[in-house]
Amino acid sequence: MPIVGMVGGGQLARMTAQAAVGLGSTFKVLAGSLSESAALVTRDPLIGSHLVTADVKAFADECDVITFDHEHVPGEVLVSLESAGVLVRPGSAALRYTQDKLAMREKLSSLGVPCPRFAPVSSAGDVVSFSGGSWPVVLKAISGGYDGKGVWVVSSEPEAATVTAEAEQHEVSLMAEEFVPFRRELAAQAARSPSGQGAAYPVVETVQVDGICREVIAPAPGLSPDLAEEASRLALTIASELGVVGLLAVELFETASGGLLVNELAMRPHNSGHWTMDGSLTSQFEQHLRAVLDLPLGAPGLNCPGGHTVMANLLGGTDPDVYDRYIHVMAADPAVKVHFYGKEIRPGRKIGHVNIVGSASDSVADLRDRARRAVSYLRWGTEDGE
Repeated sequence: MPIVGMVGGGQLARMTAQAAVGLGSTFKVLAGSLSESAALVTRDPLIGSHLVTADVKAFADECDVITFDHEHVPGEVLVSLESAGVLVRPGSAALRYTQDKLAMREKLSSLGVPCPRFAPVSSAGDVVSFSGGSWPVVLKAISGGYDGKGVWVVSSEPEAATVTAEAEQHEVSLMAEEFVPFRRELAAQAARSPSGQGAAYPVVETVQVDGICREVIAPAPGLSPDLAEEASRLALTIASELGVVGLLAVELFETASGGLLVNELAMRPHNSGHWTMDGSLTSQFEQHLRAVLDLPLGAPGLNCPGGHTVMANLLGGTDPDVYDRYIHVMAADPAVKVHFYGKEIRPGRKIGHVNIVGSASDSVADLRDRARRAVSYLRWGTEDGE
């Protein structure tokens, strides 16, 4: 069986390792330390840096194909691997559009994909000119941002001056985007294989707090069939046009007028797809491996047609001992599926998630309430917490 290597030892690699067991594939990780989430559950992890070509090359030499649980491997490292004949999926040409937000915006716009208005900026004056007197304006680091980091919403020239000055001091390139008064945030996930086969998951609603995804509702409640089809078609089209191999997550704004705008891209398993571990016929982690190995893709539909699945992220609280609380949650609601990442617990850190799969007779409001109670108890020891 082929050996798949995943660069990065985080929770995405950990959950991909579980899927690899079922597929019979040997799975290896390149981790920064033996204490990282995936290194704790995989055999003989290679310890090294994704920033060092020699480390990544030594890892690739042990694998038939390599893939990623993050977007931070430098482009020159990826190109070096491909030049040496390493199978890199997705490849450097595709990954560029997740590493460089300006390049992503320019490429999608050239394809006619709807995006917020944007422009590169380097000074407060540039931001003022971009705003045209309409505030607020969103400023983004062109590379390196994630989970709300590297994103600033500014409402005046002095605020813009503060951000641009700090960016210049740290040699961070910026772009400006129009502030979109969206109705809600959606995500469309699609997988694409080297053979060109594609498969799209149901479009989901994501709930963000302070730039971090807190809940996912699958499928997105009340989304019209036409808009759901448009979102899935966008994901499949972008995957094809950019040459993605593996999973592509397209984060979307559903605007107040009812249209869609593309916000961000990720070419790997994604937080918006964790619900698939229990709510879909094929988990996103298995699907990513199938695509990377050029196997026939799995069915992406719901385990319970007509129902919904709610995923809630579990953030660390102030008490690191969650075992007793884990037992309470399992006993209080046996249908709750808890997935821990093996991470040291720190306040506000993602340490796991819960999934609740509902039938057609279960209301979305009730499923969300049950998921919130579970993560609240795990975090705070009370179902009435944040």
